[in-house]
Formats: sequence, C-alpha cells, structure tokens
Amino acid sequence: LRKSNTEPIIRIYAESQSEAQANQLALYIINQIKELI
Repeated sequence: LRKSNTEPIIRIYAESQSEAQANQLALYIINQIKELI
C-alpha cells in the first residue's frame, strides 16, 4: 500500500505464488479500504 504524493490515488502492490492469488489479495485489500472511506 503506497500513497502517491503527486496524484490523489493509493497504489496497491500484491505478491504471491501466482498472479491469480496476487490479484485476489489486491481485491481483498481494495474492498477493505473501500469500507473505511
């Protein structure tokens, strides 16, 4: 999770054993953030 200092966005980077797992993890984080805002 990284806040951009030049744009009004938050970048999410996810790593895992497979691309599908990384995408699933990133979507989980996105949904958690959406619940907070």
